[in-house]
Amino acid sequence: MVSEPKAIEITENGLLIDWDDEHRSLYPFKALRGECRCANCIDEWSGRRILDTGSIPLDIQIVDFIEVGRYAIQILWSDAHETGIYSFELLGSLCKCDRCLEEKTG
Repeated sequence: MVSEPKAIEITENGLLIDWDDEHRSLYPFKALRGECRCANCIDEWSGRRILDTGSIPLDIQIVDFIEVGRYAIQILWSDAHETGIYSFELLGSLCKCDRCLEEKTG
């Protein structure tokens, strides 16, 4: 079962999520922007990445986000990109906290 966020906050260091399974994830802005799975960033047919992650500004920020149902968030980025939906399942898989890294390798 996928964890659900208890709280989601935009901080100066990235997107911070407190999960209902009692852990916390911090997603740096540039890395998270590079993980967008929308049709403008990933070719729908081949799955090939269209977005050149090197073109993402170093100072990219999250301007705002909205919840999409009970399964995802949609992010408005400072580069005006807004079509990506980040499922909680995807966000969980991207978590790089010690606990998650240990679960993935252990």
